[in-house]
Amino acid sequence: MAMRCSDIEKELSPLSRLWILRILVKLDGYKKFLNFDRRTFYYEKDELASLLGLPDPPSSEKDINGKRARRQILQQLEALLDDAEAHAPKQSFSNLLRNNIQALSEHIGLSETDRHLLEFAAALKSDSIISDAADYLGELNLRKLVHVLSVILDIPGNDISASLQSNSPLTQSGLLTVDSRHRYHLSSKIEVLSNDFAEQVSFMPLNLPSLMHEFITESSKAKLTLEDYPHLSSFIDVLRPYMRQAIDNGRKGVNVLLYGAPGTGKSELARAIAQELNCTLFESSSEDSSGNARDGESRLKAFRFVQCLFARQKNTLLAFDEAEDIFRGGFFSLSIADRHKGWLNHMLENNPVPTIWLTNSIDSLDAAFARRFDLVQEIPIPPKPIREKILNDAAGGMLSASAVKRLAESEHLSPAVVQRSAAVVKAIQDDLPESPDKVMETLIANTMTAQGLKRIPKKDPARLPDVYDPAFINTDIDMAELAAGVKQSRSARICLYGAPGTGKTAFGRWLAEQLEAPLHIKRASDILSMWVGQAEKNIAHAFRQAEMENAVLLIDEVDSFLRDRKNAQRSWEVSQVNEMLTQMEAFPGVFIASTNLMDGLDEASLRRFDLKVKFQYLRPEQALELFRRHCAGLGLADDDESSTLIRSLTNLAPGDFAAVIRQSRFHPLKTAGDFARALQNECAIKKNGAKQPIGFRY
Repeated sequence: MAMRCSDIEKELSPLSRLWILRILVKLDGYKKFLNFDRRTFYYEKDELASLLGLPDPPSSEKDINGKRARRQILQQLEALLDDAEAHAPKQSFSNLLRNNIQALSEHIGLSETDRHLLEFAAALKSDSIISDAADYLGELNLRKLVHVLSVILDIPGNDISASLQSNSPLTQSGLLTVDSRHRYHLSSKIEVLSNDFAEQVSFMPLNLPSLMHEFITESSKAKLTLEDYPHLSSFIDVLRPYMRQAIDNGRKGVNVLLYGAPGTGKSELARAIAQELNCTLFESSSEDSSGNARDGESRLKAFRFVQCLFARQKNTLLAFDEAEDIFRGGFFSLSIADRHKGWLNHMLENNPVPTIWLTNSIDSLDAAFARRFDLVQEIPIPPKPIREKILNDAAGGMLSASAVKRLAESEHLSPAVVQRSAAVVKAIQDDLPESPDKVMETLIANTMTAQGLKRIPKKDPARLPDVYDPAFINTDIDMAELAAGVKQSRSARICLYGAPGTGKTAFGRWLAEQLEAPLHIKRASDILSMWVGQAEKNIAHAFRQAEMENAVLLIDEVDSFLRDRKNAQRSWEVSQVNEMLTQMEAFPGVFIASTNLMDGLDEASLRRFDLKVKFQYLRPEQALELFRRHCAGLGLADDDESSTLIRSLTNLAPGDFAAVIRQSRFHPLKTAGDFARALQNECAIKKNGAKQPIGFRY
């Protein structure tokens, strides 16, 4: 058989040649590399045969003798292996790779076996010839992988197993990982930090700062201070000294989890605590050096690597943003955290650099991981006074006081939305098409709509009419006296029930004003969800937000959540009632529930209310006095006929006056008689339903 005489541009290093020959001979890779039968003979990869110096296949079928050719090629491979074993054991794949790995080892503390494994893995990823040869071994389980690596590297299997353990320095660093659950070819069974990493350490002198920059970036300077988070003062009072003590004493396994909706200031809080502690904060990068997005797996590997590199560095903090990439799984797939549960738990308990983890949601966070965080804190939308401060600070005087107050009413207004909108308005301040108030409100409203949040109302929804007076509430108790008692205790659970329009919600607004407290109004549409379990979370969030802001919580249409559990047909109907009852009982502030349908409420809920107040239609004297006040406001002269008509209406409610006054915007009321007859129409509709004509009959 003639030897190849073609020019060969690529050469095998002595060590890679040795690895390949061990694969082909000692591990029987030749069985897939050499293709023989009675009539054919060819190499699976001609380039590899050429690099090894193997003869060309016969040019005609008559020259083929399958058994003899097979024996001859195998004998040549064995001779090549003997020569390679004699001359190459102490040589490196490349001096550059060996030097780079030695430099990494000085920072991480790798054993000799670790270094050999990493060198082989980097060569496997960066050299297609080695990778192709490794594929001849077929798919490997973990046990066979250890044997294969032991043979290729000539290292005892026990040493290989020790280096591949989840708690070994090599795997803890993220430089090399093994999929122990699935069978893969060798090139897929073991992974290095990244393909870019394999290329860098194989072909370029190691530049550690440049390598780290691929995985982390130094955080920008904090724009806020810890004093800008007064609503989190109790948490910060613990966080600050704990992080200081952890840094000073080199405590391992320090992890803080901050979670909350996007834009609530989680990243800024991390930067603020780093600045307070005079530490450098590094943030995990979500992009690689080419600008491509990193998946959770590669981000976690990079994080482990950086933890090892910074293990001896003082006054350093790490931030891992978008941690849901790690902890969130799919309907039919485990999360990355669950796939690597063992070493992730070990890392959370032993990471040398204190880490602040940031995530928008903890819904999918396994309890086994949650309990390993030292501190866990929700970062909610700031309370109204803080929202007003954020608006004033961001807008720099561009917004009027009334606009600030109206915008701050939104419980979903996040700092990030305010700051970005204000930046736009400031940039074009001299060319604004409208007033800064209107432009900024439009920008904020559009962003909130895109987020699926409620738009900010044009008018203050909690504002009471100028003529409001609790004297126009028809109940069997003195509501002003009730308000005085609630003001003194600052804690109450009150159920207001009765026909629509009788003043239940308006009383809640008035009571909040008397308490000088913000009012949170939640309706069924704000809480109910098509997703099972989400309504319960929304209920809990409503109570938690009200407690944080010391607000009066008013839940309208509470019958939607407190239906009698005896009549429940679905499990979630029961769980919603249970959640509402639990939150009611634990809530320390003022809670008001209003409903038009008292019948059918769960009996347990009735026992949990301190007071149940029935709102009824106005008494004749109340109706007449309210009518006269509105007439005065509208500039209408009262007359006896109108007064007599008003006193005769037995189902007149304060809400009817509001409805008629709204109608007057497009059908003016010319006389008190017009006003009285319009109110009569409202009452007639309630009494007889759709049988009565609807319109303006004066």
